[in-house]
Amino acid sequence: MNLRSLSYFVAVAEELNISRAAEKLNMSQPPLSTQIKNLEYDLNTTLFVRGKRQLMLTESGQLLYRRAKEIINLADKAEEEILALTKGMSGTISLGLVEGMAPDIAAEWFSGFMKDHSRVRFRILDGNSDDLIEKLLSGIISLAVITAPCNQSLLNSFPVGNEKMTVLMRKDHPLALSGKETLDVSDIIDEPLIVPSRKADIDTIYKWFRSTRKEPNIVCEIDSSLNAAALAGRGIGICVFPKTAYVPSDSLVSIDIDNKSNKVEYLFVWRKGHPLPTIEEAFIDYIKDIAMQS
Repeated sequence: MNLRSLSYFVAVAEELNISRAAEKLNMSQPPLSTQIKNLEYDLNTTLFVRGKRQLMLTESGQLLYRRAKEIINLADKAEEEILALTKGMSGTISLGLVEGMAPDIAAEWFSGFMKDHSRVRFRILDGNSDDLIEKLLSGIISLAVITAPCNQSLLNSFPVGNEKMTVLMRKDHPLALSGKETLDVSDIIDEPLIVPSRKADIDTIYKWFRSTRKEPNIVCEIDSSLNAAALAGRGIGICVFPKTAYVPSDSLVSIDIDNKSNKVEYLFVWRKGHPLPTIEEAFIDYIKDIAMQS
């Protein structure tokens, strides 16, 4: 049993058809059949139940498939690490960033990491936290910075920052003209609110209002803080978004909310049980070190 025979076996196990597996491997069918028979002989077991049109994995075959995938992945990773040692790490890191302070945090990471690894490049995708989680689970991106919470059974995570939510409104709005430096939840009870569309953020806003015994008057749920600001500028309502998501404008003003639970926590996340390239693991370790020092 060697890596080549295991690779042949994995191809057959995934296709469950010798002809399709041979085509996938760019080889003819008879040598592939011989390789599988030799592997069964070496292991003294039957790996497949042969049907007329399709193969089925036996219990032994299922076990070998899981282990073979692990062995092949480890071999690929070892090769990557050795090449990284001899040539220096290179490659593209795909990272998702949620609006707010995530881009500012990430910019510092990129600058520091690229000083040590000049051949590394970054591919950035943006979106709300739920969009980025979906992209993570589907393999479109490998890493992301999102806002809490996240599903701990599916994702590894650690905190990388936090900030407050702020209220954004027109400069001629009565609250803007009140002269208050901060707002209490009671100040915005009857105000039409434009809020982030993520359910976790909406739930947080509802918790703020519990002490008032009233529900927030949410008139619009929206992903983009820029679009939310545009609606606020048109007088549709006042928007509640993370403070750093606000882009200064001549027609708008922002005021912080004075509330103990007013905190947006940012998490660095990646998929559990999913092997990552060496360069991405090195990036995770780099960020962990920064997070521990801050």
